[in-house]
Amino acid sequence: MQQYSPLLLSLGETMLNLYFALRAVECLCALSLLIQTLEFFRLQPALQETGIWCWSKQRQELSHSPIWMQRLADFLYQDHHHQLHLMLRAATAVTLFFGISLVSSVFLFFSTIILLIRWRGAFNGGSDFMTLVVVTGLLITQLGIPLLGAPMAYRAGLWFITIQAISSYFISGSVKLFDANWRNGRALSFFISGAIFGPLQENSIYKKRWFALVSCWSFIVWESTFPLALCGPLWAVTWCSIAALFHFLVFWHFGLNRFFWAWLSTFPAIIYCSTQLRFF
Repeated sequence: MQQYSPLLLSLGETMLNLYFALRAVECLCALSLLIQTLEFFRLQPALQETGIWCWSKQRQELSHSPIWMQRLADFLYQDHHHQLHLMLRAATAVTLFFGISLVSSVFLFFSTIILLIRWRGAFNGGSDFMTLVVVTGLLITQLGIPLLGAPMAYRAGLWFITIQAISSYFISGSVKLFDANWRNGRALSFFISGAIFGPLQENSIYKKRWFALVSCWSFIVWESTFPLALCGPLWAVTWCSIAALFHFLVFWHFGLNRFFWAWLSTFPAIIYCSTQLRFF
């Protein structure tokens, strides 16, 4: 029996790491969802009939849809129902701090879809879709438990999140690589000039060619090589740390706080999955 002790200890440690990785994703996702939902609450006046994003205007886009779909949308996006939806979403997000369930994962998945439709596909671009990725990953874990068992279901959900997150960075870096403005450094000063602290002064460091070139190519190389994060935990922590700094700078300069929290909730999954490969 003693000869099996190291193996049992290793399996126990792996399961513990798996559990804590999933819990970390759940808690960070909960925080991200709460921030997003509070922002939606603040936008309620703009969504009412007298607001600029009232449903009566948007529903015209469904004029050729089936009647049942139009009625369902009218019900979901009525002011009082929309407010109730947001309250239920916030309450469900809080429950993630104590662990996700099949009911909460199904609700959060469809809740996210409903909000995406209300905002014509996305309210805050990629951060909304990454939120959907994380929520879908959590749903996969819950749906997979009866079929695959908890360990395999947890891994399936974490790998889904990891592959989507890493792909998002890789594609973003690849697109920049084929953009001449990123290769010559002009993109940095262009975007920063239109940010919160813009327009830039002529003596700004962001307008210095050497700084712009180094910054742009740093982004290109880091994003394009993000799959290397799967080489091992140290690689994953390094690439995710750079990502956290990058998203914080995006928040600081552009006010896009959702990006920071949406991608941060994927990092525990990436770090855990890197321990399963360990190329180096």
